[in-house]
Amino acid sequence: MSDEFAKMFAAMMEQGQKMAQSFMPGMENVDAKAFEKFFPAMPKELLEMWFGKTFNPEGLDARTRFLVTIAALTVLGPVGEPQLRMTIKNGLAAGATKREVAEVIWQMSMFGGVPAMQKALEIAQSVFQETEEKDA
Repeated sequence: MSDEFAKMFAAMMEQGQKMAQSFMPGMENVDAKAFEKFFPAMPKELLEMWFGKTFNPEGLDARTRFLVTIAALTVLGPVGEPQLRMTIKNGLAAGATKREVAEVIWQMSMFGGVPAMQKALEIAQSVFQETEEKDA
């Protein structure tokens, strides 16, 4: 790796860490090596795309990113349930409203089907209830 590329990669990773912190304030550091444990075959180019070039300060805000992710996870169906649950919680924390979350999920019925949409709405309702109980 050339020095110029190493500097560019370091800058992209730092930028990705800032974005990750805005998503989940408890994440003090994003360690690319830690991701390799979860995804041993994940190429460095994907990490650069996700945490460098794609996640940038001039791009989408955290609220919008969470809504887009909720849409994608809805279309995936039950296989993404734990991730959907976490993403809805983080989306609400980032400023998304319950209505926006529900509308995004409803919109995905035409892409993922009614059963996937219905399951995602059930998950969302569960998260909403947990959030209300926690706030009470």
